[in-house]
Amino acid sequence: MAEQQHKHGEMDITDQEKTFEGFIRWSVIVGLFSLGVIVFLALFAR
Repeated sequence: MAEQQHKHGEMDITDQEKTFEGFIRWSVIVGLFSLGVIVFLALFAR
């Protein structure tokens, strides 16, 4: 078997970082939009 030792911090994670950044950005956008809709409905609902 191949003997490979994993060394922490050597893997290239730029793609994972970009994906996570995009996920967080869209989560914040959707959350703020939802909050805006709730405030709008609360103000203008009869």
